[in-house]
Amino acid sequence: MKRLTLQRKPVESNLKATPRPLMVALVSILVVAVILLDAYATYIVFTSKFPGANDFYSRWAGGRAFLVDGLNPYSDEVTHRIQLGMYGHLAEEGADQVAFAYPLYTVYLFLPLSLISSYPQAQAIWQVILEFALLMGVFFIFRIYRWQPKPWLLVITCFWSILFYPGARSIILGQFAIVVFAFIALALWAVKESKDILAGLCLALSTIKPQMVFLLIPLLLLWAIYHRRWRVMGSFVIAMTVLVLSSLLLVPTWIADFFTWMSKYPSYTAIGSPIWTLTHYFFPQLGTPVEIVISLLVLGYLLYTWRGAVNGSWLEFDWGVAMTLIVTNLVALRTATTNYVVLLMPTFIVFKTLEKRFRRRGAMLIALIELLLLIGFWVLFAMTVVGDYEHPVMYLPLPIGLWLIFVAAKPHLTRLTVE
Repeated sequence: MKRLTLQRKPVESNLKATPRPLMVALVSILVVAVILLDAYATYIVFTSKFPGANDFYSRWAGGRAFLVDGLNPYSDEVTHRIQLGMYGHLAEEGADQVAFAYPLYTVYLFLPLSLISSYPQAQAIWQVILEFALLMGVFFIFRIYRWQPKPWLLVITCFWSILFYPGARSIILGQFAIVVFAFIALALWAVKESKDILAGLCLALSTIKPQMVFLLIPLLLLWAIYHRRWRVMGSFVIAMTVLVLSSLLLVPTWIADFFTWMSKYPSYTAIGSPIWTLTHYFFPQLGTPVEIVISLLVLGYLLYTWRGAVNGSWLEFDWGVAMTLIVTNLVALRTATTNYVVLLMPTFIVFKTLEKRFRRRGAMLIALIELLLLIGFWVLFAMTVVGDYEHPVMYLPLPIGLWLIFVAAKPHLTRLTVE
């Protein structure tokens, strides 16, 4: 018997559909308007009275010295200018030198803000941009993992991402870690959507903080080579070439200057990686030999799992990328809790797994975990903070906890996250 299939005719309307380019333009104008209104309110209520965001000030002042005065942002003159603006005096030996200390092409990302003479105004705009960049990254994480939580949980999770310790601290300090997070999220989404040129460009731009992507980029390039996604590789190489060479045209010595400051950085930072913190601060009897052994074991296990991430399913790819971000923060010679904002990615994999595992109760369980994490980290910070500095204990729970979860629960994280 022949099956009849009913086909619905499209409903005709006298109203013409809004052209896509026009819709994009309208949405863009709306977003810019909201950002400017938010920035104005932030300036009036906060930054005009309490200027801060020290991590941004160093880059803003260095970029402004370069763009307005034509000075090398890595020079001692500019560094002293930054120190005077931030401290009111030159930094003492052993104190944070607050140097520019970023790749020169970082200036491209905030160039218009360096032309604003009022730092409180520039700070307000930058912090609002970071808020939206964080939300944009979260939006792409939902898309990457095909996670569609209930509307109320989605809203709560978005607010939680901003208020959770790594994200909130990054916004308060004006940290570029959020920008890197957004570029990584956009790159991973572009990889899955076969937008290879965009993926390579975002990977190149994520190198403004090399310590956050020094393991991720090799993994993604290996994946691109294995799957013959040459446009990802080509776009990354071309973008990096343009960024580096254009910067050399502006400041011919910038690469040497950048590495000079990078070599000085350990002399005025007391905290190393979480593994360093364990073996030198909490258990100093272990020392450097044990630190090296643990780091090599963690790295060895990661590299062993890369095979599955490169030639396996999308679920194994997601797990491998997330594990790479976790290990990056465990072994990097110098890290910061603001860099942990990228750990939202592995955290969301855990959340999605819990939702699928517990079904009806999953959403409530995730909301409860988010509440506990939100309160727990801020209480731990308040109980341990010394002056203006975090206690080393803040570096441990998130990356170590996620690493243990991803090792112990790998079969569940790569099976229950199916679409």
